Formats: sequence, C-alpha cells, structure tokens
Amino acid sequence: MPAAPSAPVFEPIAPEAAGMPLFRVVKRSLLHAIETGSFAPGGTLPSETELAVALGVSIGTLRKAVDELAAEHILVRRQGRGTFVATHTIDRFLFQFFPVERSDGRREAPRVEALSFERLRADGEPARALQLRSGEPVIQIENRLRLQGDAVIHDRLTVPAALFKGLTERHLREWPGTLYQLYQVEFGVTVVRAQERARAIGADRAAARVLGLAVGAPVLQVRRTALTFGDRPVEHRISIIDTAHHDYVNQLARASGSPPEPST
Repeated sequence: MPAAPSAPVFEPIAPEAAGMPLFRVVKRSLLHAIETGSFAPGGTLPSETELAVALGVSIGTLRKAVDELAAEHILVRRQGRGTFVATHTIDRFLFQFFPVERSDGRREAPRVEALSFERLRADGEPARALQLRSGEPVIQIENRLRLQGDAVIHDRLTVPAALFKGLTERHLREWPGTLYQLYQVEFGVTVVRAQERARAIGADRAAARVLGLAVGAPVLQVRRTALTFGDRPVEHRISIIDTAHHDYVNQLARASGSPPEPST
C-alpha cells in the first residue's frame, strides 16, 4: 500500500543564494527528500501549494521542477489524484529499461530463467563501473531471457553486496516482478536511469550455449550501468542479444534543460 503523504521537510530557499536557476534548486531538494525516504516509492507528495510554501518559491517554479522529475520518470502525475513517487512497474520496465522487441514490433516482458548466482570479489570492468575497490564483495547473477518462447538474451549482471544484503538465489527465483522492482521494494535501491554502450560482436562459447547459437554468430553486446539518485552506480550488466528476429529499439528525445534546436 502506498505510503501516506509526508509533511514538508524543507527549508525555504533563498533565491540570491541559489547559484543556479531556482527551479533546479527546488528539483535538487525534492530529489534529496525522495532519496532519503521522506517521500517513499508509491507515496503521494504534498500539494503543489504546500510544497511551494515550504520551499518559499512560486507555484510556477515548483511546477517546473516537478515537470522535469516527471519527465525523468521519478515522479508520476495522476489526474485528480496528485503527484506520486514513481515505482518500478512492468509498464515502466518495458517503456524505460527493456528496449528489445520482436522485429514486427511486438513487445512483451521477458520470461527470466536464472542460470547462476555467485558471491565474488570485484575486479576488472564491473569494479570500475560500480566504483568499487578491487576485492570488495559483489554478487554476480546470470540469466537467460526468453521472448515469445525463444532464448533471446543472455544477461550477466553484477551488484555490490553491501547494497543488497540478504539477497539470495531463492529470492530471485521466487520474486514475481521485475528485478528493478525487487531492488526498490526489498532493498530501497531505486534505479532512475542507465548508461549503455552497444556493439556488434560474434557470440562467444558461453553466449552461444545459452542462446542456442553457433560460436561466432552475430549478436549485439550491450554494456549497461544502472544508476540511482546522485548518479551512483548500483548494477553493471552485460547483455548478449540474438537479433535474428528481435531489434534493440531506442527512442531518442532531447534531454530536459538542453539547448533548443536551432530554427531553420
């Protein structure tokens, strides 16, 4: 059940001390309240009037900050009901974090098959991506993802053990929702965005075995670092995608606050 509305927990902002556009200071204050749990996932924010008064800013300034947070899927507006802290639902997962669909445009949540669960020590690329020292404890998870019954994706992901204390293989196998939903609900870790790098490669032996391909078959490799508030990395993932019948679809949009496009 969503958390009850929290009382405003803000100090009024002095406009002359902001050092940046005032709505960005408001946005930072709201983000801090969400990150520290003052406003929990699924919880309702106070009204715009209450927030504006608490922060000492105009409704217009407050609304601009909320607009950006809504565009970034951190807040959700519901007509006639208010503004809520976003949760990781299946719909959000498919829209924001799962860019693979069948070549005819059919999109669905994958069926996840757990292949391995190991407690290891961080090194190499995962350690760098997660900003960990070599040797710090991590959990490495390997999954096969099926779409329309076909093995399409081989995932190998690494997370810091310190952030996910108590996570077990059984926990993963029995969780009914998405992995990012598990992170948020059970461990208080909210993935807000991800950075990805993609390249075409030939399938290695491990990916070929998992996906039923010939070694060297063309696949897409996607390296993802999932980030929580403050751009703190919480997951490193390498996905191998069989694109014989599926596409990697990325919808591009101009980021909030970026310069306007030149007029023609």
